[in-house]
Amino acid sequence: MSSEFHHEVLVMQTVFSTVLPDVPQAAGIWLALLAVAAIVVAALIVRPDRFRSVLGDRMSAAAMPSSLELAEEARERARYAQEVKVAADRAAATADRRRMEWLTAQEEVEEAWRAYEAAELDVRRLAAAAALPVPRTERTPAEYADRERWLHRAALDAQWRKEITVEQLSDILGHRGWDPRRHPVEQELLLRRLIRDNLRARHQAAGEREQAAWRAAELAAAAARSLRDEAYAAANPAPEPQSLISTVDLTALEITRELPNAVRGAEPARGPGPAATGRAAVPAY
Repeated sequence: MSSEFHHEVLVMQTVFSTVLPDVPQAAGIWLALLAVAAIVVAALIVRPDRFRSVLGDRMSAAAMPSSLELAEEARERARYAQEVKVAADRAAATADRRRMEWLTAQEEVEEAWRAYEAAELDVRRLAAAAALPVPRTERTPAEYADRERWLHRAALDAQWRKEITVEQLSDILGHRGWDPRRHPVEQELLLRRLIRDNLRARHQAAGEREQAAWRAAELAAAAARSLRDEAYAAANPAPEPQSLISTVDLTALEITRELPNAVRGAEPARGPGPAATGRAAVPAY
């Protein structure tokens, strides 16, 4: 029994001899950690604004992109702005060209209208003359030949002035729908009516072309304005919004944390207050 007790005593001595030398070292480490924690807490209490500033700067710096990323983004923006500028210049040139085409078409409409008005006046004048009795002439082969030559010459002159088409000239020369034995006054009235109808159709066609040219010019101008605005926005980008981390109001959080519970509990219950005087209510969207 004494031997067993002696053995247990030796074991306890061995354990204490092994553990006790490390206790002062562990205690020193814990004391050092507690000292560091006390220093940090004291710094927070004495200079909380400096800690918040350093913390916010570090968080903002961590959230911001690197210099390489910023340089790459700048190159991409410059390349895109240049491409849009080139497209805007081309669109502006196209818009100018379309506008000139529209102005030309407008001049053609006015010219066609003036020609139609002149032809209408000729028809009215000849219609008034044809209402009078025509002089009687001998109906001889020579007279009919003269009337035929006059009709052919008048038709050729009208076609040379592009007042009638080649098909219409062929019908006149081939006497298809035309009687060369009519009196020259009657033939001229028929020819002037044909010319007037042609000029009226030409004026209508010119008006349709002018409308199409106007629509094309409007679309080209709208496209040029859109690309011009996009090019300006690409060359002058808006400032990027600040990071959410950099805009966190740590001061408000600290003040709220430092308020005593009695003050926070004394806040009145929120309810529908009076409307602001002199200010319109903001509608809900």
